[in-house]
Amino acid sequence: MKPNLYVETTVVSYVAARPSRDTIVAAHQKITRDWWRLRRRRFALYCSQLVVREAAAGDRDAAGRRLGLIRTLPLLEVNELATEIARALLGERAIPRSATEDALHIALAAAHGMEYLLTWNCKHIANAEIRAAVSAVCRAQGCEPPVICTPEELMGV
Repeated sequence: MKPNLYVETTVVSYVAARPSRDTIVAAHQKITRDWWRLRRRRFALYCSQLVVREAAAGDRDAAGRRLGLIRTLPLLEVNELATEIARALLGERAIPRSATEDALHIALAAAHGMEYLLTWNCKHIANAEIRAAVSAVCRAQGCEPPVICTPEELMGV
């Protein structure tokens, strides 16, 4: 059985984007495209209506490319448990109130038992300084937290 993985919007954006001139962003794009091509089939991929909404924003051509990548992925429902986890992440200040959508991405992954949450959002999601607080909130809500990581961390051995 494949591990369940929630694909956050930044991953889809890096796969679909034109190559960046910024060397770090370009490297992240390459890693992400490599992961998408070589590793994604080893996981059961999911996203959410939140990812769809975020992917649909902005430039029409870029949005079309992003939406094309996720059009067949099952959508995780924003249910009562996900809403409660998101509220707790914000209330406990594990995630700042200014990053409500980021809290919801984490909450969706936890509420639906995702083993992984894949993201390039290292400010509010894949951030080592908040990992313990995020895990504590998820467990207090009766859920095991997902492993939150970047595509680079999930390239395999």
